[in-house]
Amino acid sequence: HRARYRVMAHEAVGQCEAVSAIRGTALGQGAKALVCKVKGNGVNQHVLAILAADRQADLASLARHIGGSKASLASPAEVEALPFSFHPALRLVADPLLFERFPQIAFNAGRLDRSIILDTEDYLHIARPEIATFRRLS
Repeated sequence: HRARYRVMAHEAVGQCEAVSAIRGTALGQGAKALVCKVKGNGVNQHVLAILAADRQADLASLARHIGGSKASLASPAEVEALPFSFHPALRLVADPLLFERFPQIAFNAGRLDRSIILDTEDYLHIARPEIATFRRLS
């Protein structure tokens, strides 16, 4: 897709704040991914919910967007069993704030010791997530 990106090797770090400092990126550039389960109203859907690392998810808002009545984080066993890339069993939803503030987003590249820093527009073009506001508004 001719994406503009770079891969960065670094110390294995799991916390958003620490990895942002190592990458030299703003915390809000980090793409935090949550695998969620939305249920109710006839809905039974796994969702890969992406939001800026400096925000918290409002799972009730996510559930409403999907059409369900409640959402929770998926169990480790569910996460392990799910195909993690472009698969119809895993609906991709992203909060728009992640794309509004920075020209690039950053995320772990499947490992805690690797990050990808990717052009925001390229991510949107390639991944084509559903856009929905589901961050906590304070």
